[in-house]
Amino acid sequence: MDQIRQLDFGDQRFHIGVDVHKKNWVVTIRSHQMELKTFSMNPSPEDLNIYLQRHYPGGRYYSTYEAGFCGFWIHRKLHSYGIENIVIHAADVPTSHKEKTRKTDKVDSRKLARELENGSLNAIYVPEEFYQQLRSLRRLRTSSVQNQTRVKNRIKGHLNYYGVPIPAERQNSYWSGHFINWLRSLKFAYPTAEDYLFYCLQELQQHRERTANITRKLRQYCKDHDLMEQINYLRSVVGIGFVTAITLFTELIDIKRFPTLDHLAAFIGLVPSVNSSGDRHSEEGLTERRNRFLRHVIIEAAWVAARKDPALTLAFIELTKRMKKQEAIIRIARKLLNRIRFVWKNQQNYVTAVVQ
Repeated sequence: MDQIRQLDFGDQRFHIGVDVHKKNWVVTIRSHQMELKTFSMNPSPEDLNIYLQRHYPGGRYYSTYEAGFCGFWIHRKLHSYGIENIVIHAADVPTSHKEKTRKTDKVDSRKLARELENGSLNAIYVPEEFYQQLRSLRRLRTSSVQNQTRVKNRIKGHLNYYGVPIPAERQNSYWSGHFINWLRSLKFAYPTAEDYLFYCLQELQQHRERTANITRKLRQYCKDHDLMEQINYLRSVVGIGFVTAITLFTELIDIKRFPTLDHLAAFIGLVPSVNSSGDRHSEEGLTERRNRFLRHVIIEAAWVAARKDPALTLAFIELTKRMKKQEAIIRIARKLLNRIRFVWKNQQNYVTAVVQ
């Protein structure tokens, strides 16, 4: 009896595009510029690995999926099974007009597999799991601060609705204990409005306590994992406090992954949106593509630095002679970003009043 030959694809390359969803995945497998199969499966890296080993044993597997709600746990699992995976930004996938107008899960999966095989996809940075979790905790703090702002706006709207003026000396973003006590002392025609204000202030206090507790946790984790030295280097830059420093660190993690200032500025979103064709060239403000946690933080720090660093103060004054302050501060933000990058890369404290 002839011996049964076992399938062995002998290091043949297979390119797998995975359109990930919570309840199912749509997977496309390609090899040698040919689509082999497109199918739906359970959302499980283990099941995908079993399928590949059963149908294409001995092959070399390369996969990709778009960054999104599922984070990077799929990426790590696939790598543990020997599948070379990359995570990509959805906006960076070359897409035809037909694929845009007839978008389905199968179309997306096929597109990912095709472009992976063509070598036109660029992987995004995947942080170590601890840094990713630290980033999530820091982002939770941002959400907590935003919740505080919403409650404050609700309270101010309540006062305006019932004609209660806020004293001029209390018209600022920081609500002190004295101001909170003043709010608690307000009287209305009926107790229902007072109850509304009471519950809003109670919610505000909960958000403030949660924000403070998260900040303490972030400080503790930085100490426990020897990150305080790096954080302190960043804090030496004018306009950078602990919250801004930990935001910078958790969003960027490795400054060396940005070869130039332009790469870093593009990631943050401190570059113009350009529309150029032939003799026509126009810049349409800052690009919409940005890191939503970093751009406003850098700009806020730039306003402080423009007041406290003489070199940046001089630069800001010169810029305002030919443009609006809002435009000038963007250029100061890029200068500040360059200083942050230098401090981070060289691991040394910031020196004020240095002209660049």
